[in-house]
Amino acid sequence: MSWGTELWDQFENLDKHTQWGIDFLERYAKFVKERLDIEQNYAKQLRNLVKKYCPKRSKDDEPRFTSCLSFYGILNELNDYAGQREVVAEEMGHKVYGALMKYSQDLKAERKHHLQEGRKAQQYLDHCWKQMDNSKKKFERECKEAEKSQVTYERLDNDINATKSEVEKAKAQFYLRTHMADESKNEYAAQLQNFNAEQWKHFNNTIPHIFKNLQDMDQRRTVKLGETYRSFAEAERRVIPIISKCLEGMVSAAKAVDERKDSTIVVESFKSGFDPPGDFPFEDFSQNLSRTGSDGTITNTPKGDRDGAPGPRPDPKHTMSKTKNKLWLFGKKPKAPSVEDFSHLPPEQRRKRLQQRIDELNKELQKEMDQRDALNKMKDVYEKTPQMGDPSSLQPKISETICNMEKLRSEIHKHETWLSEVEGKQSSRERRHSADNHHHTPQGRESPEGSYTEDTSQEHHTPHYHSSPPQPGHPSADPHEFDDEFDDDDPLPVIGHCKALYSFDGQNEGTLVMAEDEVLYIIEEDKGDGWTRARKQSGEEGYVPTTYVEITMEKNCKGAVTYI
Repeated sequence: MSWGTELWDQFENLDKHTQWGIDFLERYAKFVKERLDIEQNYAKQLRNLVKKYCPKRSKDDEPRFTSCLSFYGILNELNDYAGQREVVAEEMGHKVYGALMKYSQDLKAERKHHLQEGRKAQQYLDHCWKQMDNSKKKFERECKEAEKSQVTYERLDNDINATKSEVEKAKAQFYLRTHMADESKNEYAAQLQNFNAEQWKHFNNTIPHIFKNLQDMDQRRTVKLGETYRSFAEAERRVIPIISKCLEGMVSAAKAVDERKDSTIVVESFKSGFDPPGDFPFEDFSQNLSRTGSDGTITNTPKGDRDGAPGPRPDPKHTMSKTKNKLWLFGKKPKAPSVEDFSHLPPEQRRKRLQQRIDELNKELQKEMDQRDALNKMKDVYEKTPQMGDPSSLQPKISETICNMEKLRSEIHKHETWLSEVEGKQSSRERRHSADNHHHTPQGRESPEGSYTEDTSQEHHTPHYHSSPPQPGHPSADPHEFDDEFDDDDPLPVIGHCKALYSFDGQNEGTLVMAEDEVLYIIEEDKGDGWTRARKQSGEEGYVPTTYVEITMEKNCKGAVTYI
């Protein structure tokens, strides 16, 4: 249905309609702009979320649990999903919003042109109508003037008193007005004919053509909206396959969670290699009590015990696991310093870390060897073809590479030694044990109390009860010897534990302060001088009087050294 034939008289309404169409198109463009802003913000927030929860540690420090790996896989898929949202926003911005805004500007210019043509045509028709109307009014005036002159002429002609000259003058005026009325009539007829022709042309040619252009413009606007609606949907549909793959990746990551594998990793990560602790022995504190005469019993309390001297200690064969953290089950784990040989770790974890470090050093060594070989080949080429370069210029680099190789080999040898120690092939504690087995302890030695004892079993037993704490003497050895022993880079392994029967102020250099009932680790037994080397849970080491503590040793411990 044509606007030109059906709406020939609706110029103003078509003006309003076309303006509404452009406003609606721009409104839809604004909607698309806000939608793509939402997509961009959504993608940005997703990327920030992924960045927030992505691991910030190195790959070596990352947990290997399937649940963690699956979560990181989901984060990667979510990051890809955010990328697809950015693609949607970019396509909407380019193919929809940008196209709509450009098309809107073109529509405005085209509509302005068509409306200007319509207004010009309407103004021309109005001009023709005014000319016709003016000629009509002139013709009407001339006819009235001619009628007046005719009435005057007839009145004078019938008046017997009128002179001849007056009659002739009235007659001439009548003829003049009649002639002017005829000319006005002809002019009016011509203007009327011209106006009718222009009006027919206006409403049958000019206006239909202009309205047809406006109709085509409006229809193209409608088609463009339909195309952008489709592009709006296509921008979303084109990323659906990739988004589906992202979602499938998330589902696959969820299926990859394996609780059994995670449990195995926990065991491998924290397994210490120690045996579980054994049972604590019953401590009979009544054996030193003497019976009264009314009981009718005979006391078997040794004389030494009646005098307040320490009695025999319990059998050290009661076992505890060889672990540095056996008491951490009941308290906070002490923070051990990170050292190069990983001696602060349990044996199993230390073995893994040493092996890992050896592998890293071997890779570095292989790189240096490859670089050395490449430099040697280049040197050979320079020697055969001097114009390519000076062979001596490569010698500093070759020497540096060889030096690095030697350093790496030294590091590898050092770590392999530590690894052998952990595996039982080369242990510093075994060397100390072998040396201490040849150490001769005299029958008479000085105890922490400053007295001498012939009881060699004192190294393996702890007193169960003392009526009063004995006063410890000074260690028989030079206190500076303690410092030399503490300077050993290899921390001594735990060979047992002890409980303080009395408090000890540790005023002498090399001794350890302890409180009553405090539990310490034993790292070296009494060597016959009445002092036992111990370590607190905080890592502090030193010597304590043997008679001040109740010792429980571990069996099958490489670090345990017994002097007989």
